[in-house]
Amino acid sequence: MQNLNPIWQHTDDHAERFVKLSDDVFDTPETLYTEFKSCAAHRKALAEHGFRITDAAGGLPTAVIGEAGSGGPVIAILGEFDALPGLSQHSGQTEPNAIEDGAHGHGCGHNMFGAAAMLAATALKDWIEDNNVQATVRYYGCPAEEGGAAKTYMVREGLFDDVDVAISWHPAPFTAVNQEPSLANARIDYTFHGIASHAAFEPDMGRSGLDAVELMNIGVNYLREHMPDAARVHYAYLNAGGEAPNVVQAKATVRQLIRHPDLPGCKDLIARVDKIAEGAALMTETRLERKVFSGVSNLLPNRPLEEVMQAELDALGPVQFDANDRAFAAKIQATLPKGALESNLGVLNYTPAPDQDISLCDWINPLDRGGDVRAGSTDVGDVSWAVPTVQLWGTTWTLGTPFHTWQVVAHGKTPIAHKGLIHAAKVMAATGRALIENPTALADAKAAHQTQLAKTPYECPIPNETKPPIQKPPS
Repeated sequence: MQNLNPIWQHTDDHAERFVKLSDDVFDTPETLYTEFKSCAAHRKALAEHGFRITDAAGGLPTAVIGEAGSGGPVIAILGEFDALPGLSQHSGQTEPNAIEDGAHGHGCGHNMFGAAAMLAATALKDWIEDNNVQATVRYYGCPAEEGGAAKTYMVREGLFDDVDVAISWHPAPFTAVNQEPSLANARIDYTFHGIASHAAFEPDMGRSGLDAVELMNIGVNYLREHMPDAARVHYAYLNAGGEAPNVVQAKATVRQLIRHPDLPGCKDLIARVDKIAEGAALMTETRLERKVFSGVSNLLPNRPLEEVMQAELDALGPVQFDANDRAFAAKIQATLPKGALESNLGVLNYTPAPDQDISLCDWINPLDRGGDVRAGSTDVGDVSWAVPTVQLWGTTWTLGTPFHTWQVVAHGKTPIAHKGLIHAAKVMAATGRALIENPTALADAKAAHQTQLAKTPYECPIPNETKPPIQKPPS
């Protein structure tokens, strides 16, 4: 493939360094707000490439911002580097094999996410400098996407107030501009305070916080029949009251993750879950304590930006995989649950040819695909309310592979991942260049964004009194 776009060559010039960054972060998986090694690795790379650095951005110790250039427009490129608990897995292996039992792993590919985003920012920085262009590129190294809503806090702190447009991507089993919806959500901890007692001798003296949690979960189960089909409520016990069954559990905590296609609907659903919690406390004569842990908004689409990114994606072409990549992917595909491949094809609304190898997505999916709707949540949603935002799905693992699985982690340091992250960086950098060179496209994106905000103004889903659960670095 000829490098017809100079931004692609700038990307290739730095690719080896950022592949190493991705691999280094894979080797030090850290979860929400504890990404000290990962953040330090990203900071080191920013310093090596001459970015002006802001540490502890927005008051978050594991957030870092690098800036280059001057004047406008200001192009933000978003990166992440947090891992998931319990998904430790050796890369390059096609069966479950934890590096360390119970340890963390990059089951959503965020080791690639941050590396590719900074590679794109570096390539765009070089192009700005080479052409003496008045523009600013800013890399946002964001922690705690997996449940910590760091970008929501960063938006609340005004870190995007002077940004004109934000560009992002996410590792995926296919290549496409992201037009899929995301769900607004809130993670709320419900703690029930009761009275401890001997469970056999004086059970009547006790008031069980665990009973209250279980009654709340039953109530939420009944609620599911009467909420919108696209809404979701999940839960996890943070404190089940202890290990002694002969003690009435005086205190128990459940975290409810409440999702809805939009923020106003999410607020309404939260109010209904709150009533269930209050009822559980009333039934058990316990005291309810409610605390918001985090929250994110739904993604706002931006058609002008989607069209710009799609044009750059079409110009570049798909990721180029080889026979070894396909052989590895075929072995991974054999481990996937029934229906996983068909699910991906349904999302893409793609029907392969009878003899087509579909172990890896080696084609570009169009806009307006009209496939099956699947939706998770992301704090990129809050950035999309602050500034016009566009996001790419970039092929970095086997087609059909579900997110948050050992199979995703198994791709982490493979050539499939490396090729995919470089490809994504080229698309993002080229999109940034196109917007700088085409003020009309940028103005159209901003106008579309303002039209959406005029209909529904942004309201931060995290209360002002709620602070991020930041952690201290290990001593």
